[in-house]
Amino acid sequence: MFRGSSFHTIDPKGRIIVPARFRDVIKAGGSDRVIVTRLDQALFAYTLDEWNKIEARIMSLKDTSEYMRRFRRIFIGGASDCAYDKQGRILIPPVLRQYAEIEKDIVLVGQIDHFEIWSKERYDEEVLQMEKDIKKEEVSNEIAKLGL
Repeated sequence: MFRGSSFHTIDPKGRIIVPARFRDVIKAGGSDRVIVTRLDQALFAYTLDEWNKIEARIMSLKDTSEYMRRFRRIFIGGASDCAYDKQGRILIPPVLRQYAEIEKDIVLVGQIDHFEIWSKERYDEEVLQMEKDIKKEEVSNEIAKLGL
């Protein structure tokens, strides 16, 4: 499972280092590659096994609403197959780097079944927003349901 956060930089060629603890999960997930897609102004990276489950769930939906077609088009259509090299790096395609505004400093955030890749600036904004949101009653009630 992907847990914890790591702070890194992206090199001029668009490669990022995947921490060894994440590479172990990727290998256990069926290959030496991840599928990277976009959502929430960040990038989401899935093992091949997990990605296959997501695709199956999405394709099994009978709902063909305009919104779901759009979501599939962007989420699945925008995904890239990224293998890691001998140094444990993956190459993030330019279109995905541009979407997430990744230029130099990045944060990799474990999310159990996937990990997210954020520009450090956007991640800092996300943390600040959560700190504001947690003060709202509806948000604190949702968190309280977890017993936290």
